[in-house]
Amino acid sequence: MIDAREVLVIGPEGEQLGVLSKQDALAAAAEAGLDLVEVAPNATPPVCRIMDFGKFKYQQSKKAQQAKKKQKVIQVKELKVRPKTDDHDLETKAKHARRFLEEGNKIKVTVRFRGREIVHPDRGEMVLKKLMELLVGYATVESPPKMEGRTMVMVVTPVDH
Repeated sequence: MIDAREVLVIGPEGEQLGVLSKQDALAAAAEAGLDLVEVAPNATPPVCRIMDFGKFKYQQSKKAQQAKKKQKVIQVKELKVRPKTDDHDLETKAKHARRFLEEGNKIKVTVRFRGREIVHPDRGEMVLKKLMELLVGYATVESPPKMEGRTMVMVVTPVDH
């Protein structure tokens, strides 16, 4: 809602009509069969434009739709391993990880410790190092391995080519 008594009016073709009273601006918009839309309320005097408001809203929604379409959603995929995970199984996990990284996703690698395995966190770190050796050229470490209760977590991101 326009509060000011005088507003700077811009016509439907983008030309400036000058500073008019609010009633004159509304009359000019009605004469053109269009709406008076306030585009810069904080300016002195406020700036209003004579336009088709429905068309304006439609164009805004189309622009928002296009921007959303061009957005890339990055997902975080999770790989779960154990301290006793064998080399061949680790190679299989690395193959899955490469596929995830090529799709542009991040990977959260989780080493789960069960029972007395918790007293050997170094074995979990060794498994993560082996996995990173298999992913050289595909991944970089975003957050280094850290313990969270009975799990060790590391986040890996794809390498930008």
